Amino acid sequence: MLALMAWPLIEIGLFVEIGSVLGLWGTLGEVVLTMALGLAVLRSQGERTQANLRATMQGIGTPGVPLAHEALILFAGVLLMLPGFLTDALGLLLLVPPVRSLAIARLKTRVVVQGYNMHQPRRADEDGPGTVIEGDFLEVDPNSPPPRGTSGWTKP
Repeated sequence: MLALMAWPLIEIGLFVEIGSVLGLWGTLGEVVLTMALGLAVLRSQGERTQANLRATMQGIGTPGVPLAHEALILFAGVLLMLPGFLTDALGLLLLVPPVRSLAIARLKTRVVVQGYNMHQPRRADEDGPGTVIEGDFLEVDPNSPPPRGTSGWTKP
């Protein structure tokens, strides 16, 4: 709780001190530059994380440490996008691989990871009776779709 209250006060103090050295335009330029850097990190890392997560879910590799590194890089991107010198410094530090490894080693003792098996079907009697939905269907041949009607939802 104390850290959450101190964080904005530290940021304001840093803005005043560093802003007096950089000036208004230098400070605004730094904020915009680190925001753009954070956005670039989020874009590039987000796509890579999705690909690695898909590969992990398909059983190719173990997710542990590599996904933790990717999560910290995404967090670094978020920190860089937030305005403030302290958040920028922390975001830049998290982009350094040895710093991420140290953070993961420290967090590993506090985080418990539980496995999840996606390939095991859930039985209906585990959580009570299952829900059955009845309905009719019409199989449509994709090569010859039915003619469109004039229902108001489609244009003839």
